[in-house]
This record gives sequence, structure tokens and C-alpha cells, in this order.
Amino acid sequence: MKRILITGGAGFIGSHLCERLLKEGNEVICLDNYFTGSKSNIVHLLENPYFELIRHDVTHPYFVEVDEIYNLACPASPVHYQYNSIKTIKTSVMGAINMLGLAKRIKARILQASTSEVYGDPLEHPQPESYWGNVNPIGVRSCYDEGKRCAESLFLNYHRQNNVDIKIVRIFNTYGPRMHPNDGRVVSNFIVQALKGESITIFGDGSQTRSFQYVDDLLEGMIRMMKSKKSFTGPVNLGNPNEFSMIQLANEIIDITGSKSTIKYLPLPEDDPSQRQPDISLAEKELNNWQPVIQLRKGLEKTVTYFDKLLTKEL
Repeated sequence: MKRILITGGAGFIGSHLCERLLKEGNEVICLDNYFTGSKSNIVHLLENPYFELIRHDVTHPYFVEVDEIYNLACPASPVHYQYNSIKTIKTSVMGAINMLGLAKRIKARILQASTSEVYGDPLEHPQPESYWGNVNPIGVRSCYDEGKRCAESLFLNYHRQNNVDIKIVRIFNTYGPRMHPNDGRVVSNFIVQALKGESITIFGDGSQTRSFQYVDDLLEGMIRMMKSKKSFTGPVNLGNPNEFSMIQLANEIIDITGSKSTIKYLPLPEDDPSQRQPDISLAEKELNNWQPVIQLRKGLEKTVTYFDKLLTKEL
């Protein structure tokens, strides 16, 4: 049994990670300030004697004895991270400093949840880890993009200077149950709109593409990364290389839900990437041939079921 700290543990990905690590026989401490996380995501874990829930903001130091730290705390959708852009940068940067300081003191292994947003609107396709990215450092999305880029730099400098045992994963578009219904991301947006019979809103002409990864595949990659050899720090891409346009995604969701929704086109937001697709050859090589196994249709069906129940409760 390991004692594992998960920051942002009541969020979409964090709550699934808490669940998975508890099932594997670990003790889990979940830290969250509930800005985008929710107690409802982890309430079913509260009776587990090996689960501990603490309300805390990672921009302030936290002291605990653990074996591993997963640093997931940060709003991850444009609606949420632009709501308070200064707070977003502080969460990425000061949160990383505080957690790295903790890892250094207690000699814990620490994993940073970084993002495909570090590649910006990429000029190289698909994106390997060696690509430096095309990010607008002063744009409306920069609070998140640059915050995560700075966090990566902090992690590698703590490793080089203080020999902190670090891991960095770059997470590509991930979806699944417990996504926030109002987070503005395309999968949750489209599903909620389809279930309500509203127009599905596509920004731009719908030709822009994303690679959608089901949350269970991401968890497997993150846990394998945490267990990987010490010399492999990353960053490593974790995403599904199968690429879909926004129109394809919308039509798939309309088909699954049986919705009569029509598609409505709106102007493209500033700095919205036209393409995003991971090169996962490094993950395959270093993480025991890790590959996503849940493809889009199956993952969307599970996610639609979750949102259908959620919306039924609200009515």
C-alpha cells in the first residue's frame, strides 16, 4: 500500500484517479478547493477508510507524508480557466512550486499533469514531444498554456538542480463521465445540447480536428508513467491519435442520442487550434506499449449515459 496525494482530486480526471488508485489497494489523500471539482464526484468514496478528503488550494503550501503525488489541480477548460486568468496562472505556477517543494522534502515521486495546450496552434502535425509549440504568450488562452509550460520548466529544473523524482505527462483532449456539464468543452457541450434538443454549436466551419481520449485510457497511461523507470522523466504525450473533425463528432453524438438537433455555426474564438493530434510513439516505447483501447463511439456512449442521468436529475 502506498500513500498517494492527488491535487485536484475532486475534478473530472482526479476523481477517476482517486477511485482507480483506491481499487488498487492504496491510501489516497484528495486535495481540492472545489473551483471546478465537486464533492459529488467523490462522495461515493467517503466511506472508504483509506480515502481522505481535504479542502485546500494548492497556491498555499500543504504538508503531508506520502509516497507519490499526482499534481492535477488547475481548471482545464477555456470557460473556467479564463474566468479568473490570474488565479489560473497562480494555480499552475505556485501550485507546482508548492508540490515540488513538498516532494523534495519528503522524497516523493511527483507527476505533473501538463497538457497538449503547450503545443498551441501547432505548425507540426502530429505533435511529438520534441516540438516546442506555437503559443501566443499574451493571448486569452495564455493563462493556461503558459502556466502549464512554466510548470513543466519548474519540474525539470527541480529535477536537474535538486534531483526531485519527477514525471510529466501531456494530456490531450480527454472525455468521459463526470465532465462538468458547463465547462465549454466540445464533447460535454455537444452531448448536453443534443440531449436537450438544442442546436449544436460549432465554432468555425467545423473542419478543425481533435483527438479524443476516454478517461480510462488516460488513467492507465498516468499510472504506467508513475511506475516507469526513474531516468524517464517525460514529458510524454497521452492521447488518442485517431483524429476527428468537429462535424464528425457532432454527427456521432446526434446519432448516439437520437437527437433532432441541428448544427449552428459560430465565429472561431481567438487562438483556437486548427489541429491537435498526439504522436504517441514515445508512450508506446517507454510505457509498456501503452495505447488507447476505448475508441470514440464506445466512449461517447458511456458519456452520453452519464449526462442523460445527470440531466434527468436536474429536471
